[in-house]
Amino acid sequence: MQFLLRLSGWIDRISRWIGWFTIGLTLVMTAIGAYNAITRYLGQYLGVNLSSNRYIEIQWYLFSLIFLLGAAYVLQKNAHVRVDIFYGRLSTKQKAWVDLLGSLLLLLPFCAIVIFYSLPAVTNSWAVLEMSSDPAGLPRYPLKTVIPVAFAWLGVQGISEAIKNLAIITDTSLPNSTEEVAS
Repeated sequence: MQFLLRLSGWIDRISRWIGWFTIGLTLVMTAIGAYNAITRYLGQYLGVNLSSNRYIEIQWYLFSLIFLLGAAYVLQKNAHVRVDIFYGRLSTKQKAWVDLLGSLLLLLPFCAIVIFYSLPAVTNSWAVLEMSSDPAGLPRYPLKTVIPVAFAWLGVQGISEAIKNLAIITDTSLPNSTEEVAS
């Protein structure tokens, strides 16, 4: 079990790095959004088109990356939306059981289904080097590739969470705690 907990720590560390990367992407996306808004109104005032579809697409590509890549980080931090009617009243072990079963019965199968059904679209997108239909649009195939990659990593993070919950259920003591291993 100690090996699995160390593995979980490494997975958590990578998810944390990806999470910090998505925080950086959020700042870039916000700056591009502000630029889009400012140039649109400034261009209207000056009677010149200062904006471009490319900037708008970059902004929604970044939003997609933030959403897809940030999912594993949010899971690791237990910051996802949870309907907390009964969960808050459960003991630590009972919560671990709910989370373990949720990971094994819902999260991991869902990740596998998304990967399975997204791969043909990704392969097709690469085969035709799919581009946006908008004028000055960006290529779509790199962004579509992120879908199965992000869900694969979300599944890996789900396995890490399952390991930690199994350790709680079995009262396995952590060598230096997974947070120290993950740091």
